[in-house]
Amino acid sequence: MTVHAAGGVDTRAFRRLYPFRSHFLKIDGHRYHYLDEGAGDPVVMLHGNPTWSFYYRNLVAALSPTCRAIAPDHIGCGLSDKPDDAAYDYTLRRRVDDLAALLDHLEIRDRITLVVHDWGGMIGMAYAAAHPERIARIVVTNTAAFFPPGKKGLPLRLWLARNLTPLAAPAVLGLNLFAGAALYMAVRKPLAPAVKKGLIAPYNRPRNRIATLRFVQDIPVVPSDPAYGPVQETSERLHLLSGLPMTILWGMRDFVFDADYLAEWERRFPDAEVRRFPDAGHYLMEDAGDRVVPSIQDFLQNHPI
Repeated sequence: MTVHAAGGVDTRAFRRLYPFRSHFLKIDGHRYHYLDEGAGDPVVMLHGNPTWSFYYRNLVAALSPTCRAIAPDHIGCGLSDKPDDAAYDYTLRRRVDDLAALLDHLEIRDRITLVVHDWGGMIGMAYAAAHPERIARIVVTNTAAFFPPGKKGLPLRLWLARNLTPLAAPAVLGLNLFAGAALYMAVRKPLAPAVKKGLIAPYNRPRNRIATLRFVQDIPVVPSDPAYGPVQETSERLHLLSGLPMTILWGMRDFVFDADYLAEWERRFPDAEVRRFPDAGHYLMEDAGDRVVPSIQDFLQNHPI
């Protein structure tokens, strides 16, 4: 492995945990990093905030012998470039466009299995709802593709980061509180030191943390917010995916995507296979990866394309 200075992480330190070849696609001058391991039907894994493709390392390793495992890093995350606001539009619509550009570049236009988590769910399901004919199977983990169910508001921590910019910017960019706190708040069992380093390594200096703040600030609340329209469009089109095989794997101790979000997924997709993990938090792959990975493998085997 090599050092990718643009990503802000020396991946040599994580060779054992992340033994993959890096690929890059230039999008409007920005390097968009992705993993592309194995051959066969594509399984596209979309991470959230503040994780990166490292989050899917065990799933990539498990699926690549039989599938084409693809895991991008959203711009501003992982080993992708981290441009400033003048050079890149950190919005949901742009994220979906980036994903579309990657899949077109890879000439992947059908038989896609999506694995989504956190903001990756909104990005992936927006793409899927716009191109339902390209999607074959969906794996949903602790995410949303719709507005908060019922009258739920944002958890206080997210509300503060989204709305109190004079305080949030120095806390998230300067002190790395969002990514740093997630190492403890998003899990229910202690992470190994090497895993902690791997998850947080790309966000090693203030300029490399811009996406962790912009993702939170892009959460739509009112119709004038940039992401409001894309979320509404996706929510209204989710029914186009209702006939597809879907499994929902859910960490029940998630302080953001709680049981109410799971119930909304079940309401919209009553035929989905659901498995709850009572002892797992938001970082489901970290808390229960030894059970989640086999569950995904079983799902793919039981629903061949």
